[in-house]
Order: sequence, then C-alpha cells, then structure tokens
Amino acid sequence: MSLAELFLLAVGLSMDAFAVAVCKGLSMSKMSWKKALIVGLYFGIFQAAMPLAGYFLGRQFEKLITTFAPWVAFALLAIIGINMIRESFGEEEHCSDAVGFKEMVVLALATSIDALAVGISFAFLKVSIVPAVSFIGIITFSLSIVGVKIGNVFGSRYRSKAELAGGIILILIGLKILLEHLGVIQF
Repeated sequence: MSLAELFLLAVGLSMDAFAVAVCKGLSMSKMSWKKALIVGLYFGIFQAAMPLAGYFLGRQFEKLITTFAPWVAFALLAIIGINMIRESFGEEEHCSDAVGFKEMVVLALATSIDALAVGISFAFLKVSIVPAVSFIGIITFSLSIVGVKIGNVFGSRYRSKAELAGGIILILIGLKILLEHLGVIQF
C-alpha cells in the first residue's frame, strides 16, 4: 500500500471521528483547546489501536483465506464505506461538549470499530502495521482537533459531508485493491 493510499485510507477512517469532533465543537459556547486536544487524543489513540488489534486478529486467519484476501479487503472496505454513506443521510446526532473518560471512551470506540475491520484487511495485504497505525492515529488526532474548531466556528453543516466523503474514499480503495488483484489495473 502506497503512502498516498494510506493517507486516503487514514482520512476515510477518521471521518467518523471528525464528524463527532465537529459535533463536540458545535456544542461548545467558546472554543476550548484543552477539550479539542482531549477529543483528538481519544480518537487518535483508538483509531490507531483498533487496526492494530484487527491486524493481529487477521494474522490468525491469514493462512486460511490468503487466496481470498483481496476479496475480503474489498468487502470489508465496501461495507464500512456504504455504512458511512448511509449514516451521512441519517438524522443529525445530538452531542454535548463533555469530554469525560466514560463518554470519550464510548465515542472513540464507536467511531473506530470500522478501523478494526481495516486492520484485518491489513494482515491479508501484508501492510507494514506500525507505520500504518501510527499514520492513521496522527491523521485522526489532527483532523479531530480541526473538527472541533470547525464545529465551533461553522456549525454542523460539514458533518454529513465528511461521512459521505469518508465512505466514498473507503469504497474506492477497496475497489482499487480488488481491481489490482484481478489484473485490471496496475499501480
């Protein structure tokens, strides 16, 4: 997986966290950089830890489904992407500006479940996991802080667009993996 593909994947995965961060910023009457950093840390750490866990889980089954790995990667990314697109057309979620441990763990876990599935596909695709999860964590951390600021300044109009863009990116990456495997395209 190239650096550009990894960057797009990291951005796609971080869009759920970005959307929740926008919501957090929207609920703040005054921008709090401390709260923005807390949001970024929770989301960045979880978004890095989940694909790492998925990678080790996927390694357990690697030998069983190596032949189907590109199909599995495509299916996982497509399912995650379609779900994100579907959510982008759903109801606006209500959010508070609270950044306590319990609330942030629940939000960070909820926004990073899809990264677990991506980590499983990393095992099949022989991705260097440490740089990949570090990159995903840093991108998510950064975009979450930006999301809090955007939410505080501009409001909620970007939440659904972020989820829609993230879903499309993940589907396109999955499609590219599949098409490369089938020999239709080469990068």
